[in-house]
Amino acid sequence: MKPTETALIVVVPEAEPAVGRFRSALDVAAGWGVPAHVTVLYPFLPPDRITDEVITDLDRICAATPCGEVSFAEVKWFGDTVVWLAPDPDDVFRHLTAAVWRRFPEAAPYGGAHAEPVPHLTIGHDAPKQVLAQAAEAVAGRLPIRTTVDTVRLIAGTAAPDSWRTRHEFAFGRG
Repeated sequence: MKPTETALIVVVPEAEPAVGRFRSALDVAAGWGVPAHVTVLYPFLPPDRITDEVITDLDRICAATPCGEVSFAEVKWFGDTVVWLAPDPDDVFRHLTAAVWRRFPEAAPYGGAHAEPVPHLTIGHDAPKQVLAQAAEAVAGRLPIRTTVDTVRLIAGTAAPDSWRTRHEFAFGRG
């Protein structure tokens, strides 16, 4: 099946041991094949609009972004429906989202649903609060999670299981 959507994400493989089993049950994106991550921009451009120029522009934005250490030491909530991990510091994610959105204003974060997107790594959503709270408690016991932020992935896929694939990776800190 041809991809219908794209996203820009920072993958956090170090989080998988703590969040993987919960994400597989409580985060639909995990079923699509999307690994534990912090979203830079979703939805991004339609797959047929990913041109060499787009790749060059994304490469330039990422190359101007310094690599950095990030820690996930706190579980937070959006209301009672989404449980997530907070990256600290989160400025690299905010900077990337703003820079990409400035360059591609038609690709508003989360389709414009949130005035100021909050960088986060989703553990689970849209499940009974008790189920999410149990996941939050289990994950909290495995914190902190530390990682080096040094690449962004452009991924593409559909709502079909295991359909999301990496289209390109962009390295930080070369600019």
